[in-house]
Amino acid sequence: MNLETIESTPAFAGQRVDTQFIAGRWRQGRSAKVNTDTNPYDDSVVAVIRQASKEDLDEAYRAAEAAQAEWAATAPGRRAAVIRRAAELLEERRAEIVAWLVRESGSTVRKADIEVSLAAGITAEAASFPTRVHGTIHPSNTPDREMRVYRKPVGVVGVISPWNFPLHLSQRSVAPALALGNAVVIKPASDTPVTGGLLLARIFEEAGLPAGVLSVVVGAGSEIGDDFVAHPVPRLISFTGSTQVGQNVSKIATSGKHLKKVSLELGGNAPLVVLDDADLDAAVEQAVAGTFLHSGQICMAVNRIIVQKPVYDEFVAVFTAAVRSVACGDPADDGTLVGPVVNDSQLESMKTKIDEARRAGARVAVGGDISGRVVPPHVFTDVTPDMEIAREEIFGPMVAVLAADDEVHALQLANDHEYGLSSAVFTQDLDRGVRFAQRVKAGMTFVNEMTVQDEAHVAFGGERNSGLGRFNGEWAIEEFTTAHTIGIKRL
Repeated sequence: MNLETIESTPAFAGQRVDTQFIAGRWRQGRSAKVNTDTNPYDDSVVAVIRQASKEDLDEAYRAAEAAQAEWAATAPGRRAAVIRRAAELLEERRAEIVAWLVRESGSTVRKADIEVSLAAGITAEAASFPTRVHGTIHPSNTPDREMRVYRKPVGVVGVISPWNFPLHLSQRSVAPALALGNAVVIKPASDTPVTGGLLLARIFEEAGLPAGVLSVVVGAGSEIGDDFVAHPVPRLISFTGSTQVGQNVSKIATSGKHLKKVSLELGGNAPLVVLDDADLDAAVEQAVAGTFLHSGQICMAVNRIIVQKPVYDEFVAVFTAAVRSVACGDPADDGTLVGPVVNDSQLESMKTKIDEARRAGARVAVGGDISGRVVPPHVFTDVTPDMEIAREEIFGPMVAVLAADDEVHALQLANDHEYGLSSAVFTQDLDRGVRFAQRVKAGMTFVNEMTVQDEAHVAFGGERNSGLGRFNGEWAIEEFTTAHTIGIKRL
């Protein structure tokens, strides 16, 4: 498609968002490839963007490197003011951003509104970071020497963000990194270049961020993906996405000529455990929301519901009845919980998973016909732990229900997979719930709440194949800074 043939001009806050933002300038990329950004619900064209080339990527990183030292030397109060203003702009432009998320990512209105709140929350939290960074002073075994450990920005941070929560999962790295004195280059997902990067560029530009400190390169992974990680300038790569791609990012970052840190938030296979004394109505309500919000396209989404046998039949009856009432269809309708999956690849993945679960012997307790890219909620019962639907991340509007003989067996099933991001347990005995939670192999466990949770001041991250590092609060400060030890010898 020729750029000149697009009549409508996509805009945000009255400004175009169909160009690259590189080294403080809005311009077309130099690649021969074009990104035709489409609405996953109706295939309407959202934006057409000339993609970034390796030369564009290099310019972005070099500009970031040149601008970073002065930005890091900027007074903490000034840096905090820029970040705080960005948080205000996210709130001021909430309605416009929600509309973009619905249009570009297939987000429902409910999910999009939650996402703006999350992005604004982490930005407001990050505004406190410039004055929360502190070093330490240590005694030395050498006479008349003092040991100081300073915390400094890592330098330039490369952020690779996904399409499912594009605004928040970019901003979760961008805002803390900038607040702490780093420069940032974002590579948003090809399905969500506007909400995953270009909107943020407009916001930070208006907030007063100096030119060059932030760039957004919209490019094909096949053209700039490996170079984005391997480039000599970035000292940290923050990646959110699938485990398989994250493992490749880590390999490139740690085995190439230019070693760098990685922060990885990867896949999940979240268990929601219902013990025999659970409040079933509460468990059902949370299980429905945690499974089907954003069509299940969330790393923390409930993939497996593990129910103790004494309450299994009752739970399944109440849960399936609730799922049958879930509204699905046009994400722009206020009542919709399940909208479209993001693209045809994701759609084919859902079809394959449904067919495989049936072949493996799982029973379709709730299902329905696929319409376009809208996959109606699917609930599978009679699931055994060896089935693929119980072992792999689903990332769609499907869930497996497994029966557990007792609490010990429930814990065994909860831990019987390679991931470890989020998890949940339901019980009316809170001490029992905490004891159970402490034995779950996961970065996060919630008692009597769904698995989809994120608070800007609390550690977020996973264990095992769900990632490395932690986001949010004090953990983000540590993640986006480095320690510099300085010894002082008094003569």
